[in-house]
Amino acid sequence: MNPLAVLMPGFVGPTLPGWLEARLRDGLGGVCLFGTNVESPEQLRALTDAIHAANPRAIVSIDEEGGDVSRLYQREGSPFPGNAILGRLDDAAATEAVAARVGIELRQVGVDLTLAPDVDVNSNPLNPVIGVRSFGADPDLVSRHAAAWVRGVQSTGVSACAKHFPGHGDTAQDSHLALPLVDAGLETMRARELPPFGAAIAAGCATIMTSHIMVPALDAELPSTFSRPILEGLLRDAMGFTGVVVTDALDMAGASAGRGIPAAAVLALAGGSDLLCLGTANNDAQLEQICAAVEAAVADGTLAAERLADAARRCGALGDHHARVRRDDAGAIPSIVDATAVRSTFSVADHARALLAQDRPRVWLRLEPAANIAVGASPWGPFARGVEPAATLGPDGDTASFARAVPAGTLAIVVGKDNHRHPWALAALAAVRERGDAVAVDMGWPGGQAADIATFGASRLAGAALLDLIGH
Repeated sequence: MNPLAVLMPGFVGPTLPGWLEARLRDGLGGVCLFGTNVESPEQLRALTDAIHAANPRAIVSIDEEGGDVSRLYQREGSPFPGNAILGRLDDAAATEAVAARVGIELRQVGVDLTLAPDVDVNSNPLNPVIGVRSFGADPDLVSRHAAAWVRGVQSTGVSACAKHFPGHGDTAQDSHLALPLVDAGLETMRARELPPFGAAIAAGCATIMTSHIMVPALDAELPSTFSRPILEGLLRDAMGFTGVVVTDALDMAGASAGRGIPAAAVLALAGGSDLLCLGTANNDAQLEQICAAVEAAVADGTLAAERLADAARRCGALGDHHARVRRDDAGAIPSIVDATAVRSTFSVADHARALLAQDRPRVWLRLEPAANIAVGASPWGPFARGVEPAATLGPDGDTASFARAVPAGTLAIVVGKDNHRHPWALAALAAVRERGDAVAVDMGWPGGQAADIATFGASRLAGAALLDLIGH
């Protein structure tokens, strides 16, 4: 069995490299696209056409969550509302329409699989990587919208990928950088983390993505991506999932730190994963090392040949499905929620409403935390809509000079993301308030302080809604 059939590398640049084209012709299972691969719809369609010309069965995937995480709109900020806003709106039809819009736009540029929706229940407000990517903190609400998102995107012929199994919402670490621990008990996992995945499966979700987290209640030995009890025993046997299990990127620290990507690939296949997302900037030498490691593991019995064959069969069947539906019409582009609907979901404190009702000039200030790795560098909020802040402050900035950027008599609008998680942001806001009135806006997942206005998302659409509320 050809190990290439279960691999899905990423690469850098807007055109298909020669080494990757050769691997596709040799049976490579898929390609994962990232922001560095996208310059325009026309360029992206030319790229996906080149991939499919080399291998019609290749699965072209992308992280398009329809919110803060948006590869289609990495350069300008997302026009979609995002999951947390959709959860607060709590209109399943609206969620389904957004997902259908995402699906049609992906079909137009030749993408087969979106690595979405994120169906994690964001129960920990200190979560550094999920947050507003989640529909909310209530399992029933998340389940409703998980199913709606799957139905919407798959109605267009694009496959969905519910993530990150068995649930990344109750973590305080980012699996890009570490191996997070979820220490919830089995009953809590069954009641909180698993229902959204069950809803996605019932809606016909084609794929499910693993998480690089430790869940001792389910497997005390291995992270979920490598765990037979979690992927085979729970996901397949107990929950009845028959589709493709996709790994989160194996170049993340939660998977490959201390062992390397080739060893992680073998462990993932042995644990029950099918399609291995390798990372963002892979190369031919890496693919050669991974294939050699998989072949050696089959030869020495570490990896059963039947397990590799089963994974390849599932990936091939999904690739064949997409080769067929690629010829069909994707349908009309639906209308989706507008800025007025998004604005209705914002949480606005009474004292903030009173300040905004005053006829006085506003001055915008931006708190700029380090970019969430999943989100990447992308314009966000009102700043994606052209607002020029009087000052911008990052983790190492000077709070005093930041505060001095507010002219006397103006109302300071201080906009950040996850303000409560950043001591420097809290200090900056305090310094601004020492000089005069201020409204703190949190466009991330709010945590009970430094959020006079909470938008629950920082897409360009959320920024437009904030501008409607604040005024210029």
